Amino acid sequence: MDADHARQLLARERELVERARAAVGRGGPEEADDRIEPGDFDSEGLYQDEFDAGRAQDYDEQLAAVERAEARLAAGTYGRSVESGEPIPDERLEVLPTAERTVEEERGPGAD
Repeated sequence: MDADHARQLLARERELVERARAAVGRGGPEEADDRIEPGDFDSEGLYQDEFDAGRAQDYDEQLAAVERAEARLAAGTYGRSVESGEPIPDERLEVLPTAERTVEEERGPGAD
């Protein structure tokens, strides 16, 4: 894959992840609301806080994957499996710019 195109894909991926990460929990944690105590009966807010924290962690992990892909691009190894060094097809990178392994390696042995 052309390095300029890879850079564009990763920049778009970074933007999407950063935007989604910023949108998580914009209302602030439920615990900050003086009207509701954490753990109150029928409090959906505490659940939402925990759900948002999990989503934020997922986005942080996705951002770390973008950073690893950007590092591979700078090192000249982008588009190659971190496991085997085999080329990752451009079609896979178009769909998942942060791919670190081939589809076969992701499936694992005997996953057919």
